[in-house]
Amino acid sequence: MEKKFLLILFLGIIAPVFLGAQSTKAEEEEAFFVKKIYDEALTHSQAYPWLNHLCRRIGGRLSGTPQAAAAVEYTRQMLDTLGLDSVWLQPVMVPHWDRGEPEQVRIVNSRQVGSIDLKALSLGNSIGTGPQGLTAPVVEVKSLDDVDRLGESLAGKIVFYNRPLDPTQLNTFSAYGGAVDQRGAGAARAAKYGAVGVLVRSMTTRNDDVPHTGGTSYSPDAPPIPALAISTNDANLLSRVLQNETVEVFIRNTSRMLAEELSYNVIGEIRGSTKPGEIIVVGGHLDSWDVGQGAHDDGAGCVQSMEVLRSLKALNYRPQRTIRCVLFMNEENGLRGGRAYAQNAAAQKEKHLAAIESDRGGFTPRGFSADGDPATFEKRYRKVTQWLPLLEPYGLSFSIGGGGADISPLKPQGTMLFGFIPDSQRYFDYHHTAIDTIEAVNERELNLGAATMTALVYLLDKYGL
Repeated sequence: MEKKFLLILFLGIIAPVFLGAQSTKAEEEEAFFVKKIYDEALTHSQAYPWLNHLCRRIGGRLSGTPQAAAAVEYTRQMLDTLGLDSVWLQPVMVPHWDRGEPEQVRIVNSRQVGSIDLKALSLGNSIGTGPQGLTAPVVEVKSLDDVDRLGESLAGKIVFYNRPLDPTQLNTFSAYGGAVDQRGAGAARAAKYGAVGVLVRSMTTRNDDVPHTGGTSYSPDAPPIPALAISTNDANLLSRVLQNETVEVFIRNTSRMLAEELSYNVIGEIRGSTKPGEIIVVGGHLDSWDVGQGAHDDGAGCVQSMEVLRSLKALNYRPQRTIRCVLFMNEENGLRGGRAYAQNAAAQKEKHLAAIESDRGGFTPRGFSADGDPATFEKRYRKVTQWLPLLEPYGLSFSIGGGGADISPLKPQGTMLFGFIPDSQRYFDYHHTAIDTIEAVNERELNLGAATMTALVYLLDKYGL
């Protein structure tokens, strides 16, 4: 009886201590490997040299253009140098929109400012005015609802959308989401009532002279009309003028849609050693707008995703699950690449455990947003947040929110989606502009982001969901 009591005492007191020591040792090993990931990225990363080539040697990579084709071939070659198990191109037909000649937008009859040019860019997918341009009175609105209220009185007018991003939003992506409907749907809504064109305040938190492009869409219920964005400073100027007088504006752009082109998603993977059928995707979109170099949007996300695979190979890490890098084509004005990838995955009956998208710039990492199938999301999210002690030393956290546009078509297949979140305060200074260049990207911040993504991939691979 005494021996049995002593055995119970040992199991009740000594065994938990021993098991706790084992647990602590495992946590220390995980923390050590996460540190190795960061050390590798901060000392040997190839992300910035890759981005430098994309930006300076290739430039803006609008889908359907020779620059987009060059980016496909360059990134395929770079992935092919990493010793991956597979590298391939996934065909996808993409739209080809051409900006045409430099845009002209001019106030022509103001008593206050006379005739003055405004800094402008055509919105992606916009039709042109034709070589002669058009001149019409301007009506300022703050919302799509304003357009509906004004209705037929807008016939023959240029509708000027002037709702700023909300500066009180600490998350600038929330501010962007609260204003971008006027850019995306503004032309279609105004055309419904007979407007002949639209001007849209640029989607940025900053007052400056830099116009921002971005996609717009049309409706089959109304003819397409020219759509252009003007800089925030010029939007403020035009608004002040309209408070005191009616003015006309001259618009000229020659943008047009061309025939669709064959392009590709670029894919490379490290095959899983024990669970190859479970796939973890990292990716960004390879296309960019034509007016800059597409450095933050989204060259940064592409090279960070490539760096995930490079650093795992450099660390001689052999994953249990398949780690796949996907560089999506045509996020900016069609999302063809993301949809084609998800369709192919469904057709091949592939199981995507998780997908991580980097499409918020190459700024200092803050963590990840997470999304997924409501049936499994809560349980999976709880598990993911248990890894916070390993990530918090690097200033990282998790939040609930969207994963990203290109990976969103994977959600119906049960994939857990993660959006890489860097600091957002400067992103919309550069987004969709001519100043989104390599000079705007800090190399250390870019590499920290790549390490952050790699750390999450490591934990997803080790523990699953």
